Amino acid sequence: MGVLTGLKPEKVMRFFEEISMIPRGSGNEKGISDYLKGFAEARGLQVVQDEVLNIIIKKGGTKGYEGSPSVILQGHMDMVNEKNKDTVHDFMNDPLRLRIVDDYIYATGTTLGADNGIAVAYALAVLDSDDIPHPPIEVLVTVEEETGLLGAAKVDGSHFSGKMLINLDSEEEGVFLVSCAGGARQIVSLPVVREAAGGTAFRILVRGLRGGHSGMEIHKERGNSNKILGRILHHLCKKYELRIADLSGGSKMNAIPRESEALVVVLGDTEGFEKEVSVVAGVAAAEIRTQDPGLSVIAEPASLPSEVFDKETTRKAEELLLLLPDGVLNFSQEIPGLVETSLNLGVLQTDEDSVKFEFAVRSSVETRKKLTIEKVRALSAIYGAGSEISSSYPGWNYDRNSKIRQRFLDTYRRLYGRDAEVNAIHAGVECGLLSEKIEGLDMISLGPDMYDVHTPEEHISISSVARTYDLLLEVLRELK
Repeated sequence: MGVLTGLKPEKVMRFFEEISMIPRGSGNEKGISDYLKGFAEARGLQVVQDEVLNIIIKKGGTKGYEGSPSVILQGHMDMVNEKNKDTVHDFMNDPLRLRIVDDYIYATGTTLGADNGIAVAYALAVLDSDDIPHPPIEVLVTVEEETGLLGAAKVDGSHFSGKMLINLDSEEEGVFLVSCAGGARQIVSLPVVREAAGGTAFRILVRGLRGGHSGMEIHKERGNSNKILGRILHHLCKKYELRIADLSGGSKMNAIPRESEALVVVLGDTEGFEKEVSVVAGVAAAEIRTQDPGLSVIAEPASLPSEVFDKETTRKAEELLLLLPDGVLNFSQEIPGLVETSLNLGVLQTDEDSVKFEFAVRSSVETRKKLTIEKVRALSAIYGAGSEISSSYPGWNYDRNSKIRQRFLDTYRRLYGRDAEVNAIHAGVECGLLSEKIEGLDMISLGPDMYDVHTPEEHISISSVARTYDLLLEVLRELK
């Protein structure tokens, strides 16, 4: 008996729980990809597992639908691995520990992976059925969506005959996505020169922030722990002869970082050090008290490291962390309330040779995406830091004549007696890339209600899962 046993729709919940037992963080998809391949083979379905582990499964139309045009169901198999600091969980090996609270499914102390495990569960339930009327189905489940749509970029479009694609990677029931931003992953690397350490060491800890999805929730102006840390360090460097020994924060470029820390060494007098930290922390906390009231900053004594950054590297690191842009840059003038351009300083990391600042850059205007990347590059170059783009993907343009959009709108109104909302999204979805791979695609993106995605508080509504599945099945029944 599983945690989700007895919940409706039964097959969707069973498959969601099964895949929750398989570690599947981005870059660690071999297990889930093999599971999907085995699922198809056990049912005699045509399956392709490509060189990067994307999965394509095909199933013929049911009786009376054999000659209907194929429909593509699409989602991604990877998830963002985030956990609370005090949670013991090995994302490479441990299954998720699911729990139910009222109408919601959570994991325990970690992300849930409903983004985008629910799409996989929906697709598997359709493929496993013998009583759901549907046209020929082509299921595409990609890898490494969360790290820059890397799997979608490798899809071979020649595998598909369908020209109608239903992406199941949205997070709000009754809101159909019809356009998305393009994006890029930009990494700035500041070379580090080290010297022998001497003085008094402190560790500065930034904690308690809400975090969130850097596309879906960037407009909420939640605190970015990396940027708050930079502000604190800049203030301290004006007050003390300080050297940085280590910087770290965040774990995913597309998640707003919740926790960051710095190991620093003060040369000479340290009187009032903790007070100065608390002063800056208090100012930052007051600025975000409405949207992110849990900020906590601690300065505590630490063991003296053997080496620290030299004076010039320390200056460059703290000034770059202060000055590098973050958050919303432009709002759309065509769609009220839609973020047009943003970037998120999601990861701060120190290795032997450098400090790395990793960004998710997003824009629905390609030229502004490129401009933002160039601004970050130019600013970084002033400090002797290099910049590289490790992935880039296009946006998805609105199609005024979409038939699949109208089908979903009509069906939603008939089933639920109210109008669905049509929206664009600032986050990246794979539709933009897939439209380049498969010519002439008519696309829509939808999904059930999910909350706090990319954080350990991620949860999904059980009743919304059922309603969205009913909507999907009804549309498939109508596509004869």
